[in-house]
Amino acid sequence: MNIHEYQAKKVLSAYGVTVPQGEVAFTPDEAVAAAERLGGSIWVVKAQIHAGGRGKGGGVKLARSIEEVRALSEEILGMTLITHQTGPAGQFVRRIYVEEGADIDRELYLGVVLDREQSKVCFMASTEGGMEIETVAEETPEKILKEWVNPATGLSSYQARNLAFGLGLSGKAVNKAVKFMLALYKAFTEKDASLAEINPLIVTKSGDIVALDAKINFDSNALYRNPDILELRDTDEEDPKEIEASKFDLNYISLDGNIGCMVNGAGLAMGTMDIIKHCGGDPANFLDVGGGATKEKVTAGFKIILQDPNVKGIFVNIFGGIMKCDIIAAGVIAATKELGLDIPVVVRLEGTNVELGKQLLTESGLALISADNMIDGAQKIVKAVLA
Repeated sequence: MNIHEYQAKKVLSAYGVTVPQGEVAFTPDEAVAAAERLGGSIWVVKAQIHAGGRGKGGGVKLARSIEEVRALSEEILGMTLITHQTGPAGQFVRRIYVEEGADIDRELYLGVVLDREQSKVCFMASTEGGMEIETVAEETPEKILKEWVNPATGLSSYQARNLAFGLGLSGKAVNKAVKFMLALYKAFTEKDASLAEINPLIVTKSGDIVALDAKINFDSNALYRNPDILELRDTDEEDPKEIEASKFDLNYISLDGNIGCMVNGAGLAMGTMDIIKHCGGDPANFLDVGGGATKEKVTAGFKIILQDPNVKGIFVNIFGGIMKCDIIAAGVIAATKELGLDIPVVVRLEGTNVELGKQLLTESGLALISADNMIDGAQKIVKAVLA
């Protein structure tokens, strides 16, 4: 689960991570009032969307007067912000963050991720603050410093000092950076984060270490342990189809193609999308109904797939282990009748109760296309969509 920058900074601040003062605003009047409360002579007006690259897209601007805060707020609020992470459709800006200006001396990078290969949390730091870490890794990988954290002992002070020295910090700034990193690690682990990125991490001219920006992603499977984080969810930033799928415990992700996919198991779903591409088609979604799907869940899955106007056909590819093929067949039949489907549906079943499942499909009297195996099913749905 993603959250906004202002929310991330509030979470981090509670753990002792130093962040600039700021307030969220939903209208220009609220933005002006926030700037007046913050005081000072320089403010930053930031669009709040779940995507990076906001500055390059025109969503982060400097204001040198209250009048300019109002003007920029009117400009940014309600805009469709397009960045490299939003895609060409962009993201509608519903809220902004008004933040006090910072006296920047240096810009650095600090990130925390879970390294799945080593099963450890990894701290990454770089002197190239403000740049995308992927670009730094590709062009100057030697500028990325890494420290892997032993899960039994947590981040050690000496590891934090290694990173601080590697970033060229000295004197009191080193101790401040160590305190900052230890607090960030505690927030990361206690809140079950999967990513924490501070870019840029700044050193002010007075020597303070401050998170000028903050991005945190959380492990959705652990949200039950952190209800306060779950309350930060902004469904306006999510695909409505994905939100609907989550209500039925379906794993759904929208794609750009025109062939809807309903599969059980993430691995089989990935293989199904690959084989559709191999046969010349384009998958419209990833949809894993899981091992315990019911007829109702299958029907809900069909409805979610059909919310995408680009879908011209559906490929149901089920390997029945825990999931029984006759249950899937009953769901396909119920959905086809209820929704009055007028697009081709190819069904490939294999595994537990497969013969019963095929019998149900045959006796349904519906125009469902049966497939013998994955490649046969992929070929048939691609042909049907292109016809």
